[in-house]
Amino acid sequence: MVDTKKHLTYPLVYRLLKLVLVLPVTTAIVERVFSGMKIVKTSLHNRMGDQYMSNSLICYVEKEKILKVTNAAVVDRFKKMRDRKY
Repeated sequence: MVDTKKHLTYPLVYRLLKLVLVLPVTTAIVERVFSGMKIVKTSLHNRMGDQYMSNSLICYVEKEKILKVTNAAVVDRFKKMRDRKY
């Protein structure tokens, strides 16, 4: 549609096609997060708050990226923080 410039003539059809093509990717991501929630939120962690749950899920879902972060990088980041309580 873009090559023939018909996306300008039919913008709603073009938007619908874009949404249809993105939907399977979005659904897969949501399913992955829900399966991660089953693992992270066990009976031992049943009373965790929303923010802690969200942070734990991000760490679980993005574990490949988190494994690349070194301890030295985390320590350096905390050293550079000025407004922290002791």
